[in-house]
Amino acid sequence: MPVPWFLLSLALGRSPGVLPLERLVGPQNTAHCSPGLSCHLWDGDVLCLPGTIEPPPGPVLVPTSLQTELVLRCYHETDCDLCVRVDVHLAVHGHWEKPEDEELFRGASDPEPREPGNASLQSQVVLSFQAYPTARCVLLEVQVPASLVPSGQSVGSVVFDCFEAALGGEVQIWSYTQPRYQKELNLTQKLPDCRGLEVRDSIQSCWAALPWLNLSADGDNLRLVLDVSEGQRFGLSLYWDQVQGPPKPRWQRNMTGPQNFTLNHTELVPCLCIQMWPLEPDSIRTNLCPFREDPRAHRNLWRATRLRLLSPLAWQMDAPCALPAEAALCWRAPGGGPCQPLVPPLPRENVTVNKALEFPLLKGHPNLCVQVSSWEKLQLEECLWADSLGPLRDDMLLVETRGPQDNRSLCALEPSGCTPLSSKASTRAARLGEQLLGDLQSGRCEQLWNDDLGVLWACPMDKYIHKRWALVWLACLLFTAVLLLLFLLKKDHVKEWLRLLKEDVRWGAAASVRRVLLLYSADDASFERIAGVLASALCQLPLRVAVDLWSRRELSALGPLAWFHAQRRQTLQEGGVVVLLFSPGAVALCHEWLQDGASVPGADAPHDAFAASLSCVLPDFLQGRAPGRYVGACFDRLLHPDAVPALFRTVPVFSLPTQLPDFLEALQGPGAPRPERLRERAEHVSRALQPALDCCFPPQGVPGPECRTGPKAGDAT
Repeated sequence: MPVPWFLLSLALGRSPGVLPLERLVGPQNTAHCSPGLSCHLWDGDVLCLPGTIEPPPGPVLVPTSLQTELVLRCYHETDCDLCVRVDVHLAVHGHWEKPEDEELFRGASDPEPREPGNASLQSQVVLSFQAYPTARCVLLEVQVPASLVPSGQSVGSVVFDCFEAALGGEVQIWSYTQPRYQKELNLTQKLPDCRGLEVRDSIQSCWAALPWLNLSADGDNLRLVLDVSEGQRFGLSLYWDQVQGPPKPRWQRNMTGPQNFTLNHTELVPCLCIQMWPLEPDSIRTNLCPFREDPRAHRNLWRATRLRLLSPLAWQMDAPCALPAEAALCWRAPGGGPCQPLVPPLPRENVTVNKALEFPLLKGHPNLCVQVSSWEKLQLEECLWADSLGPLRDDMLLVETRGPQDNRSLCALEPSGCTPLSSKASTRAARLGEQLLGDLQSGRCEQLWNDDLGVLWACPMDKYIHKRWALVWLACLLFTAVLLLLFLLKKDHVKEWLRLLKEDVRWGAAASVRRVLLLYSADDASFERIAGVLASALCQLPLRVAVDLWSRRELSALGPLAWFHAQRRQTLQEGGVVVLLFSPGAVALCHEWLQDGASVPGADAPHDAFAASLSCVLPDFLQGRAPGRYVGACFDRLLHPDAVPALFRTVPVFSLPTQLPDFLEALQGPGAPRPERLRERAEHVSRALQPALDCCFPPQGVPGPECRTGPKAGDAT
């Protein structure tokens, strides 16, 4: 996948977007004002005591807005500090009155009262500056002729040079009058670091800052190149920048320059940031968040986002980064159709990640699912109650809407839309409209939601399905009676024939509905071939086998984790079984997961669903939900069952082809055929496996034929 253009030339040194700054010579603070005003800066700092708001005695000169500008205060050509210049805009508030305001209209040196036309307004303006760990307050005296200023209009501005501040820090500035006639103005500003200003040769603290960080393409991954002088020691940290709460560190290391390393493309998310700093006291830390607009990072963010149920009516969306999203409830009927949104009557709600949210429901239902959308595009859909309340039910959802003057209408939600119960359409809800109304009135329906807009009801449909098949059951009973009569007439022959027929039918029925999800680690092409042969042989039994080899297009579109999660959920909901096919590579992955509890670098190959599946498989084993749902298997010539981690040996682990009959019996579950039939099936699977095993793993001293579908085990890279 191509790397976005802005990642190919990203640098933390000087770039076309840096700002050149004005230089101020000397350490002294100064103040100057716009034409028509006179101003004076008091010597030294003053106490920062804003006091309480007092009513103005007449027209007063007050600050109306604050503006800042960054400058350099230089003591020598290469010895400068970053400084914040503050521009305070002033205006007159209040009206001229006689005789109360007469005392205010006096000249700068004339103590006698004068007419307003010859008087002036004087104000003491305080500027308060805070930048951890320092705080300062300065006092400016500003004077303006009263005859030039109508009340309520701006009179000009006064500029203060300047407050010194640290690169990369945050400053807060307040302005108010003394005495205080109105609420103080305030301004908060984040200052740039060395890479955002043209100060590298002027500020000494930037000399030791890390100059360059380049990101370049390395196949599907990214190579991070740190151009640091030889032997310089520095710290490097990768973290998630959180909108709410402190950053979450992901990786941190002390290094010695120069260095470079590779970032896996699956680790990129929009809030992934990089921080670097020299390992020196009070060094400046340089931060960069280069993936905020990267399309791959946004796709990875949605793949890593998960929905989980906290309580019967509370849920949460877990994600590494904040993202704009809306959530809505939908109704999923059995049969694989689309989930139908319940908007209206239920509203959409904005979602805040990593925060508990409440459903507007009275109770949960397995058919209720959550849809999460971003920019009107569906991103996630999860039936959160499926694990706690069981599989989908064949219930009919009735939507009761309430209009003005207590007008009510009732319809049934179907794939074609919401069908009125009194409709003459050919849908199931229309045919059973009167019966559903009767169930609703008799209290057989379950109320899921109720407010002023309407009500949602879930009505069971089991009894109507039973009525529909009543004639079929009657025919089955007649057929059974005939078989019993034949059994009485020819007991011995019919009994044997009936036993064989019963087992054959039970085998076919059980196998036709039993679903198997086969997971393996693609150590090399040889093992991948054997896994494909095993899956093909199991399909002949028959079993419905799902394996990533046969779903490459879907796997590439969804990603390994999303594909496995969907297959696992469907398999377990249908009462199937998940087969973990262990190999040396799979055992190594399991050990690393159990030791580190995190994703194994490099395990997210495009078609390696086994590595991606461990994040969902492990919780089932750790919480004791694996027995009856999972079985393990390995090949005699490749791995001994004792090599499988102990956690995974809580379910049966079979050695193939030695224990094939027991393995097939575990796959069939309660509907397994008699032992003779199992041995026949095992021989069939063994004959299918033997050529592939001899090809890829020949016995010692016996040369095997060449594997034509891929490289040998020793040649895999």
